[in-house]
Amino acid sequence: MATESEVGELLHQRGWRTAFTVADRVSAWAALVGAIETGYGDDIDEYTNDLYCRNWLHEAWILLDDHIVQLWTPQIKALDARYKAATVDDDGQALDQFHRLPGPDLWWWRRHPRILTGDLGRSLRSAGAVGTDPDTAFGSARLRIRASRDGARPT
Repeated sequence: MATESEVGELLHQRGWRTAFTVADRVSAWAALVGAIETGYGDDIDEYTNDLYCRNWLHEAWILLDDHIVQLWTPQIKALDARYKAATVDDDGQALDQFHRLPGPDLWWWRRHPRILTGDLGRSLRSAGAVGTDPDTAFGSARLRIRASRDGARPT
């Protein structure tokens, strides 16, 4: 097992563009998850590039000291749960039309955003993805918030 800086350097030597830290990649994963939750508007190339931050964490986890893994795992699991809630599992069928999918253990590649908006939404819809329109998604959320605030059930 290795330290965080050793793992960052080792993965850099294996082809990652820089010697990332766990904090760098967790921050990137958190930013991507947040963008997906509100409607990722960039294009398919940026989206697939952004997904690689989770790949780095996956690769690093088997190399890192147990202490570092234990420290960061709860935050990553929480982000993974948010990602799953904000995406649809289609076994990668839509995304595979644009980017070769990595192995099956990289489950985040087999999902696409639930809210399909912008260039990414258009691309994924053209590949058969089914999702929610951003206006509908946000309207439903506002209705649920208003109903819970008023003590009523949404209709």
